[in-house]
Amino acid sequence: MSTQKHVVFDVVGTCVSFDAYFNAIDRVLGDRLRANNITPQFFGYSWMTAAELEFTFLSISERHKPYKHILEAVFYRTLYMAGIKDPRALATEAERDECIQGYWSLQLRPGIKECFAKLREQGFTIWCLTTGDIARVKGYFERGGVDMPAENVISCDSKGVAKPALGAYRPVFDQFATGDERWFAAAHMWDVSTAVKVGFRGAYCTVYEQDPCLEIFDTKMDVIADSLVEMAEGIVKASAA
Repeated sequence: MSTQKHVVFDVVGTCVSFDAYFNAIDRVLGDRLRANNITPQFFGYSWMTAAELEFTFLSISERHKPYKHILEAVFYRTLYMAGIKDPRALATEAERDECIQGYWSLQLRPGIKECFAKLREQGFTIWCLTTGDIARVKGYFERGGVDMPAENVISCDSKGVAKPALGAYRPVFDQFATGDERWFAAAHMWDVSTAVKVGFRGAYCTVYEQDPCLEIFDTKMDVIADSLVEMAEGIVKASAA
């Protein structure tokens, strides 16, 4: 049996940027946030990170809930932690929901189409592992004109487990044959470093985080690149070595 080559991509943050989300916050609340010395991007990052924290803690304690519900719930708490004494006077629930709509309207990053093409030309099969629902993830690719078969999109959310729990990665790793090349590619170091722990070869792109904070993620990456296209080229080169 011939060896197959696979690259599993994270989706949100890696294939998809957060620009539409940050832009929605700026459009809806930007002036009010800046009046309190808070940039829309920093608030958006803080809000999203707070939601991810609670999402992960709930998952670990076996009380898994959809991310959307948690994003809604921690909005006013995040405003308060940002220094807004009366968060509900600053924004209505309808305005909160407008900002969340920006999160559901995310777009593919420039270069992802070429990244996928370079890998496929060299015989790699592209997969996606996401905590989001499959229909939403498919929508990102469809709107961006990038081919991504639905059967190659895997959601751990449907199984009630969240990344970076090892149980989110192992079933994907184990679905490939033992002799296959199995890569995981992400723009989150916490994500790809966990995938490496279960056996994947790791490819990290700095396009989102900029600083990989290698001092806390003591994991060897086979590829580190500043763009998605360069990451694909690095995977191809490392595969041929």
